[in-house]
Amino acid sequence: MMGFMSEPIRISAPAGVAPAAQYSHVVTATGRLVAVSGQLALDEDGKLVGPGDPAAQARQVFENLDRCLTAAGAGFEHVVKLTYFVTDMAHMPAVRAARSAHIPDDRLPASSAIQVAGLVSPDFLMEIEALAVLPDTGPTTA
Repeated sequence: MMGFMSEPIRISAPAGVAPAAQYSHVVTATGRLVAVSGQLALDEDGKLVGPGDPAAQARQVFENLDRCLTAAGAGFEHVVKLTYFVTDMAHMPAVRAARSAHIPDDRLPASSAIQVAGLVSPDFLMEIEALAVLPDTGPTTA
């Protein structure tokens, strides 16, 4: 049986809700769910990238998200939800710039941004998790 996934439908301004410029209020899709745990600004050796630099950390986090999605057979085109945990909302422009390098503005996923008191180490400025939807090809084994 061929896998099925609907093209994600993005709704940036549902009736009665103020339009969203930086995300979609609603994204719907049918298929296999891929959950990517929150990613930090760590390189492949587990070393922090960009101490104190939100732009460098955001770029590394999105590179890590890309690698995780690829490992699941997905890409940013399949992402339907991003959740941002930042230690300071002032880091969001750097996050949006890094996101724009991977996701065009006309395909923005649903998103939530949460300012947190801290992450696993005070050196980390952000953690980002993703949900993606792939074609449903039936049961898989790892």
